[in-house]
Amino acid sequence: MIDLRPKTKIKQIIYTSIGDYLPFPKNLLFPFVAKKKNLAADVKPAENVYLWKDLLAKSSNNPPDVELSFDDIAMYQYTGGTTGISKAVMITHGNLSTQVQQFEAWFPTFNKGEEIMLGSLPFFHIFGLSTAMNFAIYMGWGDILIPKPQPGPLLETIRKFKPTFTPLVPAMYIGILNHPDINKTGAVIVEGFGLTEASPVTHVNPFAGGKRKAGSVGIPIPDTDCRIVNLDDGETDLPVGESGELLIKGPQVMKGYWNNPEETAETLTDGWLHTGDIAKMDQEGYFYIVDRKKDMIISGGCNVYPRDIEEVFYENPKIQEACAIGIPHPTRGEAVKVFAVLKQGETATQEELIEYCMDKLAKYKLPTEIEFRDDLPKTNMGKILKKELRAEEMAKRKKTG
Repeated sequence: MIDLRPKTKIKQIIYTSIGDYLPFPKNLLFPFVAKKKNLAADVKPAENVYLWKDLLAKSSNNPPDVELSFDDIAMYQYTGGTTGISKAVMITHGNLSTQVQQFEAWFPTFNKGEEIMLGSLPFFHIFGLSTAMNFAIYMGWGDILIPKPQPGPLLETIRKFKPTFTPLVPAMYIGILNHPDINKTGAVIVEGFGLTEASPVTHVNPFAGGKRKAGSVGIPIPDTDCRIVNLDDGETDLPVGESGELLIKGPQVMKGYWNNPEETAETLTDGWLHTGDIAKMDQEGYFYIVDRKKDMIISGGCNVYPRDIEEVFYENPKIQEACAIGIPHPTRGEAVKVFAVLKQGETATQEELIEYCMDKLAKYKLPTEIEFRDDLPKTNMGKILKKELRAEEMAKRKKTG
């Protein structure tokens, strides 16, 4: 940041380290141990660069007398940027407060002060902040922090501390399930859904009684209303079972995007949040996420949802990860390309995997190309970055003419 600062509007830099908060003598030993493990780095001296602990020591402990309301902005939470440019979401105190109250209502069998949270999600991400940090604080629970939530450390921590509540993302489950040390735990897994603009949770499968449906994100949490609308006009409500854009209204929905009135007006209409996700609802009110609107592939005039293809690949015992994108096609407009990561020790060919899909996918959904990778680009939360794969593919095609 010191080197980048001249290219930005940033004037002052404040930095800290986990070592600053360790008890004696660990705080003295941390710099030496951390450097060996790549957990810390030296910060070169520069003007207007401050150590957080030094600033605290020089400051008074009398906070300013400020009146706050539920409508005041508590934080700017940046979106993941998986499909486009990251935007600063204005999250209010009311959004954060009502979100943890919604969790408490949804998980009534959890007792205040008695559970153990596994804090494996990063707290700089809205999912980790709301579920793994704020909820644990609100309920007075112990919170086990894992700096690097890889399968090995996750399983070791679960064995050692026996947490009773563990929010995870799909990438973490995939890693755990493919780990040789995994055994059945008997834990109840409830799938849910959320997005940064909704602080983030909007849907969860029932936990304490009620039907849980595999593949469904569940039903709206308390005080949350939902609609499925036509993809073309964004307004016309669709019948049960039809796929369209998911709209959400509730006390956890953001105030808007900071310094971005155009995007705010496009995303929030009459209090309804346009999620950009394609979803459908069944007869019992359970919702299913079909795909991201921006990820949809149009092949020969037909809508192809990458998720349908990816789920078929995930059913193949040789596949660890898969990601489908649209690529240019001379007659169909777009065709499907899949990036696949094989499980350790497995081998496969493009022809073999296309053949595997033959009786599981409609002909227009079949991939025309499969590229094998050692790994796929991901966000810090483990979401596959489709925009990076698309950009790589377009650059490669442009280069080859």
